[in-house]
Amino acid sequence: MSSPDIRADDPSDPPLALVTGATGYIGGRVVPELLRAGLRVRAMARHADRLDGRPWRGDIEVVEADVMDPATLEDALDGVDVAYYLIHAMGGGKGFAAHDRAGAQNFADAAARAGVRRIVYLGGIHPDDEELSPHMASRKEVGDILLAGPVPAVVLRAAVILGSGSASFEVMRHLAERLPVMVAPRWIHNRIQPIAVRDVLHYLVGAARLEGAPNRTFDIGGPDVLTYSGLLRAYARVAGLRPRRIQAVPVLTPRLASHWIGLVTPVPTGIARPLVESLIHESVAAESDLRDLVPDPEGGLTDVDRAISLALTRIRDLDVSTAWHSAAPAGAPSAPLPEDPEWTGGIVRGDERSRHVAAAPETLWSVIEGIGGTNGWYSWRLGWVARGLMDRIVGGPGLRRGRRHPQRLAVGDALDWWRVERLVPGRLLRLRAEMRVPGEAWLELGVESADDGGSLLHQRAVYHPRGLLGDAYWWAVWPFHGIVFGGMQRNIARAAENADGAAAEPPPGRTSPSPTPFTTRPTGQGTTRRHDQEPDT
Repeated sequence: MSSPDIRADDPSDPPLALVTGATGYIGGRVVPELLRAGLRVRAMARHADRLDGRPWRGDIEVVEADVMDPATLEDALDGVDVAYYLIHAMGGGKGFAAHDRAGAQNFADAAARAGVRRIVYLGGIHPDDEELSPHMASRKEVGDILLAGPVPAVVLRAAVILGSGSASFEVMRHLAERLPVMVAPRWIHNRIQPIAVRDVLHYLVGAARLEGAPNRTFDIGGPDVLTYSGLLRAYARVAGLRPRRIQAVPVLTPRLASHWIGLVTPVPTGIARPLVESLIHESVAAESDLRDLVPDPEGGLTDVDRAISLALTRIRDLDVSTAWHSAAPAGAPSAPLPEDPEWTGGIVRGDERSRHVAAAPETLWSVIEGIGGTNGWYSWRLGWVARGLMDRIVGGPGLRRGRRHPQRLAVGDALDWWRVERLVPGRLLRLRAEMRVPGEAWLELGVESADDGGSLLHQRAVYHPRGLLGDAYWWAVWPFHGIVFGGMQRNIARAAENADGAAAEPPPGRTSPSPTPFTTRPTGQGTTRRHDQEPDT
């Protein structure tokens, strides 16, 4: 199929790019890059409010659609010149391959009907003559489906992506920082060709304006080829850590390695396993044809040391725009709260509490918005830690995902084992649980002004059990609710009252209380990074 070039020769009518997966790690970063390149952008998400609070939200069009519901794709693809397919069910559980297959086919068919000129997809580098892991095989299959469709497709294949917040980077960072001596699988010595996230974005944007109608794969990689053990040592060197000792053994299977990563790093086992399985094969670009069609970025491609340094700068400066946990699992937060009509007649358990707080509403809200992460959950720390560890053991996120920012939240943010489902600044924070439980759970914290100048703190925990096991779970943890939820409410109120008092009477020599921001600096000494370094994108 032939297609006219997709170029913005007429500045008054630039191409329209649709970005699927706009709430995810890559999708959330490619949107501003496309805007900077002069394209019009339409972002597609299952729930439009997940994009609220993004700095570029007012500069784009947002459409609600789901690749598993073909009827919703018609409006999403109407008038689109180039469509970015950035959807993949990492850690998607049983049936993820069939889900990915159906979504890709639905999208390819809908794009053809809409007259889209090009599809761009980001997959992974893999060998052509070896048996692939289920996730690698699924990513390859999605690319093949798009290439076989009526719309020309550009399939970019990358190995390890180095960037602040990427799952690959977080695994590497926490392994290197926490384990000065490592026992690792023997395939840790396989060769890989990492690429900086900024260079991935450069190629994704460049793919929109390739001349002609190429319908093929392009391997993309950075300038360095090294082993994964070499990458860990490079991280230690750039972060100012002592050299890491790595011993390879032949008995550590991908399953065992992913469970170990799930315990040592914030990345849960379900996400870690596809990453581990991708390292079983050498991941080195077989060709570099795209460099002949898309000029290198100014200054050239980013080497490994610089990519690591730029990512660490973003982390240190609390400027990580998207992270591996940015995208919520399929179906969340689409399920309604138990107060909605669909739940009529269903079994709902709950715990509701209200309390007067002798602090201004805005002070109380600042405590609520800062909950989680290193600030904790204001109650029975040992209980939260134990429950988080149990969740990690069974493959859940536990408490280690932390927060994207120490003070600010946005709809869709991951917050330890919760996801921000609704946010009304100054009034309401609704969190939906993503930990492994036999049912669905929410936690709401609300603020209301009191007549005496103070405030009212409303707290509600809601649980919808799934079957007999779900009900048994609720009654098993019910005796602890007074400790957990009662303590949480008391301590949030106390923190707000103390903060209000500190603000009213600042200590000598200080004009206002200084918050202690959460940072994730490397633990090593001697790191020499400056605030004026470039961001990783």
